[in-house]
Amino acid sequence: MFQNVNIKDNLKENRLFLNRSIFLFIVVLFITFGLIARLTYLQVIGHEHYADLAQDNRVKMAPLPPTRGIIYDRSGKILAENRPVFNLEITPEQVPNLDKTVEELSTLFALNEQTTKRFHKLRQRSKSFNSIPLKLRLSDKEVAIFAANRPRFPGVDIHARLMRHYPYKELTAHIVGYVGRINEKELKSIDPKTYRGTYQIGKNGVEKTYEAILHGQPGYLESEVNVQGRAINVIERAPSLPGKDLRLTIDIEMQRIAYDALGKKNGAVIAVDIKTGDLLTFVSKPGYDPNPFVYGIDHKSYNALQHSHDRPLFNRALRGQYPPGSTVKPFIGLAGLRYSVITAKQKNFCPGYYQLPNLEHRYRDWKKWGHGPVDLDIAITQSCDVYFYDLALTLGIDRMHEYLTLFGFGQRTGVDILGEKRGLLPSRDWKRKARNQAWFPGETLITGIGQGFTLVTPLQLARATAIMASRGKNVQPHVVKTIGTDLNSVPFSPPAVDQAVTTPPKKSILWQQVIDAMTHVIHGARGTAQSIGKNSSYKIAGKTGTAQVFSVGQEDEYDEEEIEERLRDHALFIAFAPVKEPKIAIAVIVENGGHGGSVAAPIAGKLFRKYLGD
Repeated sequence: MFQNVNIKDNLKENRLFLNRSIFLFIVVLFITFGLIARLTYLQVIGHEHYADLAQDNRVKMAPLPPTRGIIYDRSGKILAENRPVFNLEITPEQVPNLDKTVEELSTLFALNEQTTKRFHKLRQRSKSFNSIPLKLRLSDKEVAIFAANRPRFPGVDIHARLMRHYPYKELTAHIVGYVGRINEKELKSIDPKTYRGTYQIGKNGVEKTYEAILHGQPGYLESEVNVQGRAINVIERAPSLPGKDLRLTIDIEMQRIAYDALGKKNGAVIAVDIKTGDLLTFVSKPGYDPNPFVYGIDHKSYNALQHSHDRPLFNRALRGQYPPGSTVKPFIGLAGLRYSVITAKQKNFCPGYYQLPNLEHRYRDWKKWGHGPVDLDIAITQSCDVYFYDLALTLGIDRMHEYLTLFGFGQRTGVDILGEKRGLLPSRDWKRKARNQAWFPGETLITGIGQGFTLVTPLQLARATAIMASRGKNVQPHVVKTIGTDLNSVPFSPPAVDQAVTTPPKKSILWQQVIDAMTHVIHGARGTAQSIGKNSSYKIAGKTGTAQVFSVGQEDEYDEEEIEERLRDHALFIAFAPVKEPKIAIAVIVENGGHGGSVAAPIAGKLFRKYLGD
């Protein structure tokens, strides 16, 4: 029988071996080229990059944040300072397991969820090599606890920092402002190099407006470190440049007097130097303690401030908009003299109400039985509404708008604090654009007594009073007096302003006629604010005002005792002194205070006595 014999195919085997050899050679050649390319990249192309990484393992660059400038009042009392505190901070790139480390530290220091969330949010916005605070203001006990546990937490350390502190708290909160953590929106607009190592920025007030001056420039520290990341040698140090100090125009003692004089009432008090524009007093009550915002205020405390009926976070002096009430009457009276529609001695009869021709509606006077025959002096001294109803109608809304604009009504003052409101000075054009309605004669009447659409800010009212006192000379309110230390300070120069109100030379007596009437408000036998002028060695000129919070019906009577307090009239008062050589102008607004003469005027009286002496 024949057996199957496998015949060896040498040609096929040789070809298979050759193909495998070629494939293996190509693989080896490819790997060799890859190794050569990688070595070329590492040693030639990427040499600089990897040399830097190697250097970073040996050398560390740490930013040196600048010291923030100090803020003083006009006499040198500190309003914002820097206090040393100990913070617990983490450098993420040096921590093997960041989440576990934060969790263990939270247990060790009893940190709440809000604190850890704030840390992670800040970490996401920062570089991994930056030191990020986890807990601020460690107590001595907490420092000791961490010292005992430090070996357990690589990349975690305690750093001494300077943190902002506001010694006068609510007294200066609305003018000085506060600093807080840099948020995402701010992070996009700031220069990261300037804020290297800094995680706080001015949030409002002077702190925000003058951030660039107060902040300073950071430096850096180049150190040699060991394998554990510990600094063993300082290679180079570039010191930071501290921020410049600011001396404000505010007198903190006058600030305290005004704040305390408001008592339990809310409101605003502005006092301005008539010649320089220095804001001597800038009070908004209620205030708040800005210090918790520096370290990160908790949600419960912030919500309590934000939802409080008294709105302590609202800056009434800068952003509050109120009807000026009768405080606008001297300006309306001056407009009547300026346009020659009245004379100072011309008398009108006040029966206690005013009616437009052919209309039954009565525009009432505050004195329901009337003032009888009234000239300009009596009208301002006793605040006769009927006189100014008639004058407003004679002037017309166009001329009233034109003239009041010269005193800055309806315009921002340009004060060097961000966020100022402009108030509202109504006109035909405004009503047409804002409400798509025509202007009515009745609206002209109530504009003449500071009601209706007209709104002013306390700051705006104080500037208008200063312009009246200086007989038309404009003034630029400002809060910064000098920039820099006492040895190297630069006076602050506010922007130049144009002359506000001019009258023909022959009519300069018009100013005196109105100012005389305002003087009688304080020193006259029937003035509405006599109490603050008694036993004074100088003359004060002023005007009381009462602004309605809601309208009273034609047949209704306003009974203050039966009305809820928050619906009661606002009390206003404007004044300047001394009359002969005016130095200081004051505007006071007391929310729901009732009567300007009995509530708002005494506050101004205390400031006059403090500033002028008596």
